[in-house]
Amino acid sequence: MERTIAEINEKITAGKATVWTLAELKARLQSLSIAEATRQVDVVTTGTFEPMESSGAIINLGPTDPPIKLRQCWLDGIPAYTGFGAVDLYLGAAQSVDANSEGGEADSLRERGGGHVIADLIAGKAIPLRAVGYVTDCYPRASLETVISKDTINQFYLYNPRNLYQNFIVGVNGGDRPLYTYLGPLQPQLGNAVYACGGALSPLLNDPYLRLVGIGTRIFLGGGIGYVAWEGTQHFPLQKRLANDTPIGPAATLALIGDAKQMDPFWVRGCYFKHYGASLMLGVGVPLPVLDQEVIARCAIRDEDVVAPIIDFSIPRRVRPTFGMVNYAQLKSGKIKIEGKTVRTAPLTSLYFSQRIAEVLKDWIQSGRFTLTEPIAPLPCDRAFLPQQPWMPAVIDD
Repeated sequence: MERTIAEINEKITAGKATVWTLAELKARLQSLSIAEATRQVDVVTTGTFEPMESSGAIINLGPTDPPIKLRQCWLDGIPAYTGFGAVDLYLGAAQSVDANSEGGEADSLRERGGGHVIADLIAGKAIPLRAVGYVTDCYPRASLETVISKDTINQFYLYNPRNLYQNFIVGVNGGDRPLYTYLGPLQPQLGNAVYACGGALSPLLNDPYLRLVGIGTRIFLGGGIGYVAWEGTQHFPLQKRLANDTPIGPAATLALIGDAKQMDPFWVRGCYFKHYGASLMLGVGVPLPVLDQEVIARCAIRDEDVVAPIIDFSIPRRVRPTFGMVNYAQLKSGKIKIEGKTVRTAPLTSLYFSQRIAEVLKDWIQSGRFTLTEPIAPLPCDRAFLPQQPWMPAVIDD
């Protein structure tokens, strides 16, 4: 049995589409064949809620009188990038307080970052703005102090260069002191293990070669409607894979875009990792159209069918030693064995909220609020991963 996205959209518009969350599908496949499930369901919804620090917001303030061309700008003390249009800004989620402008470098200053400002703007809060301008004949204003909100600025949308990793790693610390990382604190002597993927419920692991997701795919983004804009940075679809085609570590990523004025602050939250920095907790939901049996077969993977590498962060190198692979059923049990030692595990991804996002997206589709889009172009599946090497001057022999 085969369907097209246009045929599925007709059923959505008529209120006749059958939509299951990914968790519901996996449960029903215990008693249904892949062929029968394909006949019954039109769309499978997936979701994740996790820190996504490679995120940020484009903001257009609107012209001032007299006009200003921004040279430097701070939103509630957080620097925003100003190197393009006169009153355009990009505020990175991981950007922290400019210690020089605030008179100190205490770690407490770094607990509030760009992600918190983005979340506050989405929540409708007023944010103080301070700016310095380039004085020119076109833009004679030298400085600006004001207060902005999402209702007083022209554009406010998220553009996230790297979200939705297809898979990720498990972080541990084999050293003698605590480490503060983008996975959170890692305790010494293998005191804990942190993973950052939903396993078999992770959206892109159920579409391993991005057959269903491409440029222009409509998604749930931060409680509003967003789109896949491009491949994400560090997109690495050539990652090694198991026989079931799932990657054994970080692989595909997506760049996402969406109107932040329409987002829900429940699904966009600033967060902070102790001694590491600010980030953004973000909810993303991806619909998977059931075009044929292959879609269901891919979605049949279980946590025990997907693995991630255990990486030792105590070695400060780009390529760190590993303690082998572990599957997500073991990770979700709350403990794993590493070299004979029992190590407790915890997810960085909220598995509960991830499933709630899939349920919200299901409701949107069933109510006709959300229809599917045909990608306008596929995402590349041949990108290599290129590390950066520091420049070393040539040695000249006398």
